Amino acid sequence: MKIILLAVGRLGRGVEAQLAKDYAERATAAGRAVSLGPVEIVEVEAKKPGKAAEALALAPHLADSFVIACDEHGQAMASRAFAERLARLRDDGVRRLVLVIGGADGLDAGILEAAGVQLAFGPQTWPHALARAMLAEQVYRAATILAGSPYHRD
Repeated sequence: MKIILLAVGRLGRGVEAQLAKDYAERATAAGRAVSLGPVEIVEVEAKKPGKAAEALALAPHLADSFVIACDEHGQAMASRAFAERLARLRDDGVRRLVLVIGGADGLDAGILEAAGVQLAFGPQTWPHALARAMLAEQVYRAATILAGSPYHRD
């Protein structure tokens, strides 16, 4: 199952971008044995400010995909539960999974409604760049859990 980490805005070459890239690469390697991946980070820019313009930029990347939308009002999931959710999607025949992170004001209501799952990183507010790295790490962690690797500790 191909996994796309789709985000509004560009991180450039900072440490957060490198951290997200490193975890995406690790997730691709760890996921091979359990049919997860490759994992790819895709950044989009909206032509105008606002959620509606961001939704237009995101929409082409969501076609023919199962979508998990990151949203502060979404479901907080333990790492093992997240891994099990990814495994269930894979086992149900999902070929392309898109995990989407909106801009500073969050995601457009249309994207949230179209998402199969809304995921939250808990009640705290996280910087956008860290949220990307955290999402990539959780995909990596899910792959290691499914592969039986000792990386994750309960």
